[in-house]
Amino acid sequence: MSAAALSLVLVACGASPVPSEASNAPVGPPPPDAEIGRVVRVIDGDTVDVAVDGGAVRRVRLIGINAPERGECLSDAATGALTGLAPPGGVVGMTVDTSDEDRYGRLLRYLWGDEGSINEELVRRGLAVAVRYPPDTAMAERFEAAGAEAESARRGVWAPDACGPVAGGAIVVADIAFDPPGADDGHLDGEWIALRNVTSSMLDLTGWSLKDGSASHRYRFPDDFVLAAGAIVRVHSGCGVDDSTDLHWCEGSAIWNNDGDVAFVIDRSGAVVATYRYG
Repeated sequence: MSAAALSLVLVACGASPVPSEASNAPVGPPPPDAEIGRVVRVIDGDTVDVAVDGGAVRRVRLIGINAPERGECLSDAATGALTGLAPPGGVVGMTVDTSDEDRYGRLLRYLWGDEGSINEELVRRGLAVAVRYPPDTAMAERFEAAGAEAESARRGVWAPDACGPVAGGAIVVADIAFDPPGADDGHLDGEWIALRNVTSSMLDLTGWSLKDGSASHRYRFPDDFVLAAGAIVRVHSGCGVDDSTDLHWCEGSAIWNNDGDVAFVIDRSGAVVATYRYG
């Protein structure tokens, strides 16, 4: 379906196309094979309920992106942005990549508005991050380019003060071992991310957290954990005994994707102190 055709559908259904708020709108109209659905409700920044197949309502998870979870910084902003781009009662185009559904029974789709990719626009605004979920990666490079633009412009989650003033102190990602030898879940202690305190004083990480680009992996630093000036701590994906130089995520599975991921270090106020992207 062309952009003009989708506009006609939108007008016929009583909805108006919503223009992009970002400085650089998505490029290209909806693909001609896009399935048309009517938005019923917006669940969060990357999930909507859509009426398809003559009125059946299905939950749709946007492919290739991840927005802040409920209760996290900017989750309301992400939900609001998706509501503006795909308003309830409005019409969207939907296309599939490789997988039809996820393990929760949600449809996996790229959403298209009159101006182009809604998934991409959320990433460009910095209200979602581009994440590769193989095998559904046909638009991964396009989303990653939009993410790089948002990061460079410090939009949304990439703005240091997006969630309030930084608590004080600075950390950088010094190194990461995202693909240790062997099966991903067979050597979890060998998968780690190293963080360095680059200030000249001790840094209390109580209330700080670490997360990847997914919706499921979140690590909270132990209460009263202090990182000395210039010191490095490794956060291992596996289980073990914590000490001043080694901490353990211990979720029972690998954290970091082998083909690319993004790490966020978040202080106790919710501000993003450091980011690190690879792949």
